[in-house]
Amino acid sequence: MMRRTLSLLFTLLVAAPVAALAQSAYPVTTGKAYKFEMVAPGVYYATATGAMVTGSNNVAVVGDRDVLVVDTGTSPAAARAFIEDLKLVTTKPIRYVVNTHFHYDHTDGNQVYAGKADIIAHEYVKFAIEKLDVLHHEPYMTSQLTNVPIRIDGLKKRIADESDASRKSALERQLATTQQGWEELKEIRPTPPNVTYSKKKIVNLGGREVQLLFLGRGHTNGDTVVYLAKEKIVATGDLMESQIAYMGDAQFDEWVATLGALNALDWTLDLPGHGAPFSEKARVTAFQGYLSDLVAQGRALKRQGRTAEETARVVDLTKYHGTFPQIQAPGADIRGVRRLYEWLETANK
Repeated sequence: MMRRTLSLLFTLLVAAPVAALAQSAYPVTTGKAYKFEMVAPGVYYATATGAMVTGSNNVAVVGDRDVLVVDTGTSPAAARAFIEDLKLVTTKPIRYVVNTHFHYDHTDGNQVYAGKADIIAHEYVKFAIEKLDVLHHEPYMTSQLTNVPIRIDGLKKRIADESDASRKSALERQLATTQQGWEELKEIRPTPPNVTYSKKKIVNLGGREVQLLFLGRGHTNGDTVVYLAKEKIVATGDLMESQIAYMGDAQFDEWVATLGALNALDWTLDLPGHGAPFSEKARVTAFQGYLSDLVAQGRALKRQGRTAEETARVVDLTKYHGTFPQIQAPGADIRGVRRLYEWLETANK
């Protein structure tokens, strides 16, 4: 199971830049580290070009006066690269930065913006960054401190075994990017938001209003939905991705309810923290079903005496493959299932 999980992780890590560069239905401007899809006038969805490790996808909203950026990437280097590449589409100042939640790939570039822009987030994000020792907390521990060295070692082995010159060259580029990303982690100083809110905050960029909404707990205890009501666009971070999200901090039943509140908003385009933009609300409904089924199966297996590790191997959510193609076989991320077991225990369910 571990080998299969690491193999899948490696595949996703390698494939991510390629997916990010897939042909877009929107006008595209490409920089060194990010490409920007203009999904509406003055609204840009930014994804990695593959030149460096950047973290989550980002959003830039340009008003008549100011720019608001959604999420700051996995390192200060990623944030600096984003700021530089953003100049290709606007020269207006970044006045506001929003953290959709506290996870490292959405906040570890915060220090680059500190003192230059207001960093805004739900009040829980400030608590988490200040109190949870986030550089020794999941998902950073596994995703960065464990998996990145594994990937570096795996790439070195593949390079040594590869006889084809072009494939070897591609692997060497991947290795250089991964090693650079590993070195860039050393610069991180966890930086909390300097502006927080509890339920709703409105930001005016000059001729453009941006709503920051806390619809309820879900992916974490403090997820922000960025809502452009006029454009009918939401940016949902990892509360709702186009793929299956990490669940290590999940509030499972509340997540289902919060997604219901998301679907009650008037939107026609979701810009997620990972994956690709999507317009179908049925995808949200499918993820609600996935979460509910995971809870039901996990509860039943736990009552049978199965360990979290056993449940992570056998839980069967393959019926959602049509919506989430990453589901290839029974099984789920062990970190999410461990959190599910913890949640079931503390909730006495």
